Formats: sequence, structure tokens, C-alpha cells
Amino acid sequence: MIAPAANPIICAFDTPDRGRARALADQLAGVIGGIKLGLEFVTAQGTKAVREFAEGPLPVFLDLKFHDIPNTVAKAVHSAAALRINLLTVHAAGGQEMLEAARVAAQAAEEPPKILAVTVLTSLDATDLAATGILGSPLDQVCRLASLARDAGCDGVVCSPEEVGMLRAELGPEFLIVVPGIRPAGTEIGNQKRFRTPSEAMHAGADRLVIGRPITAAPDPRAAAEAIVAELAAG
Repeated sequence: MIAPAANPIICAFDTPDRGRARALADQLAGVIGGIKLGLEFVTAQGTKAVREFAEGPLPVFLDLKFHDIPNTVAKAVHSAAALRINLLTVHAAGGQEMLEAARVAAQAAEEPPKILAVTVLTSLDATDLAATGILGSPLDQVCRLASLARDAGCDGVVCSPEEVGMLRAELGPEFLIVVPGIRPAGTEIGNQKRFRTPSEAMHAGADRLVIGRPITAAPDPRAAAEAIVAELAAG
């Protein structure tokens, strides 16, 4: 089994239910490498609940995708960093000044979280981007935004599995690449339009895999997570 410190699986606890999230954390302890708490959980439970999880044994990825003027984002990052989380997202589309403000605010914290810039959501494809006025492929836009994030001093990016190989080649081995849109073979794809299996994403150069429903909606979440760990170990 992959050692906890090297385990790339971040399980997305996309639930508003604090008890459900706690039960999942207990059930998955020792199998996953971290948990993701996002808008659904934080809107329902608040930041106090985030801190409770951050004080536990698993690193917390706080996925709130901040996107606002630089001053507002800097203050939001400052508040989030005080929760002692490990990873925090902002939208790369907010621009270089906003990304730099987020990075500076994070670095000023006693325990700085790593700032990840979200590039293009995995629920979007070229047609969706065109409807918002962005021409070209998702890959083009992801590469553009990832370069902006790197230049702004962000620690890494969030992108779909389809773009991992290109970004790894362009951005080097140290830049953190966190990948949602992971679907083990045989599972439902849900809202994902750009997805891959866990092994495919890791082989392409991903550092962390964000996996939600294939684990949390399984009849036995622990067994589902163990199967993914076994797949990665075999690969």
C-alpha cells in the first residue's frame, strides 16, 4: 500500500452534512492521503468545521476557488490560511495581480497553505468555452492560465487529466499539479467532460488526484479507495 505521506488520493467530501463528512474521514483513515472540503460543505457548516478537520490526521484541501479583486482575495486567503489547511484554490482567470496577492497573503501566514490556481473546470469543453467568448481548445486555455499562475508565484494548478502531460513538460517537475476529473474504469462520469482513470492521470505526471463520488457514493467507500490505491500500486 502507498505510504500515507506519498498517497496522492484526495477524497472530495462534497456533502453539506458534517456527520457524513466525519464518518467518511473515520472510514477512510489510513487509505487516502487527504480530504477536500468545498463550497457545499463550507456554506452549510462554516469555517469552524474546516478547522476541526484541519486539526485531524489528514491534510485538508480547501477548495473555495476565490475569484475577486486582489484586495478581497488577499483578505480571504489570509482568513483561510488561519484554518491551518494544506491547499487552497483561487481562479487563475482572476489575473496575475490577484494571483500574486493570494500568494503574498498565503506566505504571510504562520503555516502557509499552498496556493493552487484553477485553470478550466473539468465540466467544460470547447463548446462551453466558446459560449463565454474564449476561443480555442481547453488545452490552449489551460496552458495559458497555468503559465500565468507560475509567473505569479503560485505553488501549482488544478487541471483536468487531459492537460497534465503538456503542463508537466512545460512547467517542470516541481510545480504542483492537482487533478480532478478522475474516474476509475467502470464508474459513472457524472458532470465530467475531460476525465481519465487514476493510473492514466498519474502516468501523465499528476501529483494529486481528487476523487469524490467513485469513493463516497460507493457501497463500501473504504473498499473503493483501497481498490484505487491497489490500481496505482500495480501501475
